[in-house]
Amino acid sequence: MNEFLTVALSFPTLPYSIVLAFAVVYWLLAAFGVVDDGIAHDGMDLHLGDDGLHGISGMFSRLGLGGAPVMLVIALLAFFGWTVTYFVHLFVLQPLPTSLRWMAGSATALLALVPAVPLSVIVLRPIRRLLLRLRPVAQTSVLGRVGVVASPQVSATVGYANVDDGGAGLILQVRSHDGALLSRGERVVLLDYVAEHNHYRVMREHAHPALSIQDSPVPGDKEIHR
Repeated sequence: MNEFLTVALSFPTLPYSIVLAFAVVYWLLAAFGVVDDGIAHDGMDLHLGDDGLHGISGMFSRLGLGGAPVMLVIALLAFFGWTVTYFVHLFVLQPLPTSLRWMAGSATALLALVPAVPLSVIVLRPIRRLLLRLRPVAQTSVLGRVGVVASPQVSATVGYANVDDGGAGLILQVRSHDGALLSRGERVVLLDYVAEHNHYRVMREHAHPALSIQDSPVPGDKEIHR
């Protein structure tokens, strides 16, 4: 335990320990509603009215870390950076002379971000999909739009679909309007929104009355055979 604290609270592990501790405290406060977790905001980024934070969010997006609260990304980067730095510090840097340890430690602290970024991207992929499902949607703006079933099936009790909103796309909870089972890949129309259960009622695109009228042949049109 003493060795763990010595390594965690000395350079180069110390900066990551501080950031990671701050992130843990932040998310504990968010869990109790003391601070904003950023999930309810458009774009899934934490907006605090700080231009610097918006710049960080843009940088994360370019690295493939967008679509999640900024503080969550910082926590993941700090965790993976801390893990790399801790073990390098423990097994490689400790035996070195003090002067050389500071030089090698500085390089380790910077290079620890190299594996931390792709590892964070991998972890964020399922989290990003979950957050998209939790994101509030302007319900009236998507009614009547066509989506594609993304779950194995959509029934009267379960299912979700992808809807193109002109941006990153939406993943919405949907339920079959008439109880029919809809399979993955089928195109559906959003009919209405059930607020108390946070889902949309849908039906097959070709079964929608308005679309069926548009697609039906005009009476009197006949194929001419020669």
